[in-house]
Amino acid sequence: MPRLSLLLALLLGVASSLSHAATAAKTHEFLLANGLKVLVREDHRAPVVVSQLWYKVGSSYELPGQSGLSHALEHMMFKGSSKLEPGESSRILRELGAEENAFTSSDFTAYYQVLSSDRLAIALEMEADRMATLRLPADEFAKEIEVIKEERRLRTDDNPNRLAYERFLTLAYPASSYRIPTVGWMDDLKRMQIGELRDWYQQWYAPNNATLVVVGDVQAEQVKALAERFFGPIPARAIPPAKRPLELAEPGERFLTLHVRTQLPSVLLGFNVPSLATAANPSDAHALRLTSALLDGGYSSRIPTRLEREQELIAGGGSSYDAFKRGDSLFTLSAVPNVQKQRTLADVEAGLWAELDALKQNPPSTEELTRVRAQVIAGLVYERDSITSQAMTLGSLETVGLSWTLMDEDLAALEAVTPADIQRVAQTYFTRSRLTRAHVLPEHEASHD
Repeated sequence: MPRLSLLLALLLGVASSLSHAATAAKTHEFLLANGLKVLVREDHRAPVVVSQLWYKVGSSYELPGQSGLSHALEHMMFKGSSKLEPGESSRILRELGAEENAFTSSDFTAYYQVLSSDRLAIALEMEADRMATLRLPADEFAKEIEVIKEERRLRTDDNPNRLAYERFLTLAYPASSYRIPTVGWMDDLKRMQIGELRDWYQQWYAPNNATLVVVGDVQAEQVKALAERFFGPIPARAIPPAKRPLELAEPGERFLTLHVRTQLPSVLLGFNVPSLATAANPSDAHALRLTSALLDGGYSSRIPTRLEREQELIAGGGSSYDAFKRGDSLFTLSAVPNVQKQRTLADVEAGLWAELDALKQNPPSTEELTRVRAQVIAGLVYERDSITSQAMTLGSLETVGLSWTLMDEDLAALEAVTPADIQRVAQTYFTRSRLTRAHVLPEHEASHD
C-alpha cells in the first residue's frame, strides 16, 4: 500500500514538526493583581513582536436594540485618550513602521500592533492609556457612526452572499445571541447614542476582563515588567455576568427563502452543534473539525470530488465549522447548482444529504481519515510559523473560555479521532431536528423546489 505509507510518513513528519514547534516556543502566563492576564510566547527568529489586547466582549454580549455596540466602540478606541488626540496613536505607530488594527467578533474585541521588539513599550503604554482613560467625544462619534453605517452598506447590505448568510443566522440560532450581527442592525446604528458607548466601555473595558498576548523577540520577564508598569495601576472593576450563548439542541427543522441580487441560486444547510467549549464530549468537536475537512478539505475531498466532478451536480460548494466559540456552534454546508446541467436546488440538497447519509452508514476508511488529518495538521504547522497566528490562537482560546494550553494539545486531540468518531457525530448531529435550510435565489426568480 504505497499511497497509505506515503500518507502515514507525511503525517508523522508533520506531527514531528508541530511537536518540535510546540516544545521550542514555550508560553509564559502571568496574572497581575488587577486581574489582567498576560501571555508571552518567545519567538526569536526576527526582531519583531506582535502585541494583542483581547477583551471578553462582542456582539453575542449585546441585547436586542443595542446591536453593534462592541464594533462601534472598537472604532471609537482610536479617537483619543488622556495622553493622545484622535488618530494620534495611529500616527505614532505609522512613524515607527508598525502595523496596527482591531477586530470585533461575536465573542471578543481585540487590538493589535506588529512592530520592532525594541518599541514594544510604546505600544503597551498607548494601549493601557485607552483602556483607562478613553475620551469618547460626541463630535467624533457623530462622524464615526456614519462610517460604520457605510461599512454595513458596503459589506453586508450590498453584498448578496453576506446579506443572505446574516439572515440565515437569525433562523439558525433561535435561542442564542449569535443571531446578532457584529456590525449591528441598521436601525440600531441609526438610534445609537454616545452615552450607550460610554456605558459599554465602563462595563467591559477593564483589566480583569482582558488578556494581553505578546509573541515574538522578547523575554517573558521583560514583558511582565512592562505590563506591570503600564497596566498595573489600572483598577479592576465589577464585570457584568456573561453566560455562554447556548442553543436549543433540537429546535426543529427551519426553512428560509431569500431573494437577493445574485446571478446564481444557492443552498445553505446548517446544523446546531456544540463547540469545544460546550461539548459534553470534547472529542465530538474534534471529530466535527475533521468531518468538515473530509467533506471540503481540498481538491480530493468528498464534495468537490463526488458532487462537482463526478456527478456534475454543483458548480461549487463547501462546509465549515468553528469549534472555538464561546457558545454552541453551527456546522454548515453550501452549494451552487450546476445550472448548465439544469440541476435544481432540490437536486443539490439531495446530493448533500446523500454525502451526510454516507457518513452515517459507513465510517471513512483509515486511509481517507489519515489523509484528511494530515492536511489539517499541516495547516496548523504553517500557522505556527507566523507570530501573528500564534498570538491569534492564544488570545482567541483564552477569550472564549478555553485554556491557551489547548494550542499545544491540538495535535494529540486530532490524532485521537477515529473513523468511528466521524460516523458517530454524523449520526448524532446531522438530523432534521437540528437543521436550518435556506434557498438563496436571484431577485427575479421564484423558488425551484
